[in-house]
Amino acid sequence: MPTTGGGAPALRAVFFGSPAFAVPCLEATARVAEVVAVVSQPDRPAGRGNAVTEPAVKTAARRLGLPVLQPEKIRPPAFGAELRALGADVFVVVAYGRILPQALLDLPRLGPWNVHASLLPALRGAAPIQWAIIRGDDRTGVSIMRMEAGLDTGPVAAVAATAIGDDDTAGTLAARLSRLGAELLAETLPAIAAGQASLRPQDEGAATLAPLLEKEDGHLDFTQPARAVSARARGVDPWPGAFAFLDPPPADDGQPLKLFVPRVLAGAAPAPPGTIAGAAPAGLVVACGEGAIAFAELQLPGRKRLPAAAVLAGKPGLAGAVLR
Repeated sequence: MPTTGGGAPALRAVFFGSPAFAVPCLEATARVAEVVAVVSQPDRPAGRGNAVTEPAVKTAARRLGLPVLQPEKIRPPAFGAELRALGADVFVVVAYGRILPQALLDLPRLGPWNVHASLLPALRGAAPIQWAIIRGDDRTGVSIMRMEAGLDTGPVAAVAATAIGDDDTAGTLAARLSRLGAELLAETLPAIAAGQASLRPQDEGAATLAPLLEKEDGHLDFTQPARAVSARARGVDPWPGAFAFLDPPPADDGQPLKLFVPRVLAGAAPAPPGTIAGAAPAGLVVACGEGAIAFAELQLPGRKRLPAAAVLAGKPGLAGAVLR
């Protein structure tokens, strides 16, 4: 059996995770513990071709030589018995994609632990990274929480914070928080193993929610101030993506125009909200309820994502149109 530097048996861990966000945490767990199994979502069709694709965590686990479990359902007693037989000291859960029932939470000797991408109790729920940007927060972080039955309500063992930049998207912020969470996990797991982790109850009065995003959450409202429009567009990048509709719609489609890389422009709104005021060095300029915003890249229906200048050169009639 692997041992720690002091000769004690290594912490036995079962890791639960699925997307790329969880991979650095899996790697960190494998450095400081004996990972006896990795639990990930089943392979699913993905991409334009709907090819069956394995979760990023499964790919990483195979690279690390770790056994992988991919149950379709996690509540049947047989799966609980399979986990119990592993004799894990801890469960580490990072973006697994399913809620673990109490019967599973009770299995590990030293408890189940979750790496959550917010400074709890802020932004409990499925999409904390996206909502931190959409809400206009200037900082967020990661929390390591001992899991319990409530939605991200458990006591917190450790936190690490990072600033949210004016150009951060949900994608760039997720990559940074993924690394930050892995570093914090590598520091915290040995303390958990030694019984030295200090738990802080969450302040229920300060709790906020971060619900799962829907496709419609990407629809931009240009009656809002430009800073709020920018925050929304960046918070839904890469999914579901920011979009708006030309009013009136073109005769041939009526499909949304997708908008990327927003930048808030100084000065007053150049026209009524939603009006495409033309081009600037920063991109396609759209008037907002307060100020204006420029999008450096656009994607017309059925076309590739291109620099705004290239799209305007091909469709000069966009200038003066209105986005709703």
